[in-house]
Amino acid sequence: MHGSPDQTVIEDTTAQPALSLGQSILRSSIGLGIFAVVTAGVIAITQLGTSATIADNIQKAQSRTLYELVPAHLLDNDPLKDTVSLQPDATLGNKTVVNVHIARKQGQVVALLFPVTNPHGYSGNIDMLVAVNANGELAGVRVLSHKETPGLGDKVETKKSSWIHSLTGLSLEKLGLEGWRVKKDGGQIDQFTGATITPRAVVGQTRAVLQYFEQHKAELLNHRVVAPSHTSTAQ
Repeated sequence: MHGSPDQTVIEDTTAQPALSLGQSILRSSIGLGIFAVVTAGVIAITQLGTSATIADNIQKAQSRTLYELVPAHLLDNDPLKDTVSLQPDATLGNKTVVNVHIARKQGQVVALLFPVTNPHGYSGNIDMLVAVNANGELAGVRVLSHKETPGLGDKVETKKSSWIHSLTGLSLEKLGLEGWRVKKDGGQIDQFTGATITPRAVVGQTRAVLQYFEQHKAELLNHRVVAPSHTSTAQ
């Protein structure tokens, strides 16, 4: 017999069996694992982008600073393109190949500009450009990038202090190797008030560049391949 038109159909609403403790833990673990992988990927991509941006900013600062240290009227070449590659060297302290820029006038080397990094700043790396005249005297030093303490270590910047200008014109011959230290370490160069670690790092790295220049002067001025040193006297 057919059911009446108003017959109610009752659906089975019996609850599904609950997940076991092990299944629940597994599901949570998988979810957390996926979240961790996605998060790590986002962080990695962000870091790569940040590193590339920092490197690009340093490169731009280096280009601007180059002509500040060696004005255009003193050269007739393009030092951004006229370079010599230096292999990792213990004296210079570079762990990767660096391209030293060469400023020339009528074919003669006027100055060499070394992009270098000292890892011993108060807050990490201090990226610098050190310009050495052909006679071994400093054409100048500039800090391109740093993380030093505002109001203290940032006095290595020309807009915060004139301290770094005091290095211009100095050389190993004028001060001697031991003189190339801050006065607190027995040298002849003033550190600035309230900070020693930052100027110590800048002075030490500048001294290392001057040492390297003196050791390889003939090769550098004639733009020949320079063999790396294996011992360091820069510390």
